[in-house]
Amino acid sequence: MKTYFLLFFFSALFLSNLHSQSVHLGIKVGANVNKLSGQSFADKFSFGYHYGGFIEVGIGNKFFIQPEVFVSQVKQDTSSQFRVIYNGLMGTATSKVQLNYINIPVLIGYKASDNLTIQVGPQYSILMSKNETLLQNGKNAFKSGDFSLSAGLQLQASKFRIYGRYALGLSNLNDIDKMDSWKSQSIQIGIGLAFF
Repeated sequence: MKTYFLLFFFSALFLSNLHSQSVHLGIKVGANVNKLSGQSFADKFSFGYHYGGFIEVGIGNKFFIQPEVFVSQVKQDTSSQFRVIYNGLMGTATSKVQLNYINIPVLIGYKASDNLTIQVGPQYSILMSKNETLLQNGKNAFKSGDFSLSAGLQLQASKFRIYGRYALGLSNLNDIDKMDSWKSQSIQIGIGLAFF
């Protein structure tokens, strides 16, 4: 009973604080420039997309917290080493890898001016699906989650936002061969629209 009372108390306190602060809810869409590093992947960036939503909660005049949830796609060419090592495991040579993630960043924003904000924070990504070739015989090739750090800039004009961000993966995504470390990098460029 005491736990429920404390939970209710802190929820009421949080909601009343939100009411007194500026809160914005919106959607976002954009492009990803991705790279998976490691000996098993080609050393180049590839293009994908992302879309989702955000909540922006003001803290004072200069700072805000911006949690987001969005879906993103990562496509990457594999190297000859990947095709040789994982050919037997997956039953067929794979020249491309496609991964779909749900990304959950929690960003701290600083308003450098009326139109420019600096954002930084952690991001956790949950692997939703892999391309069909990997699903057939290599379900455990990639770990189910990726932790990364994200930083970028956002331009704001009324309800519109234009943002650019860089996310650096800190987790080893390789769930089969611990000798070959797979890490993610992503550049995100997009637009957002706040509803209120």
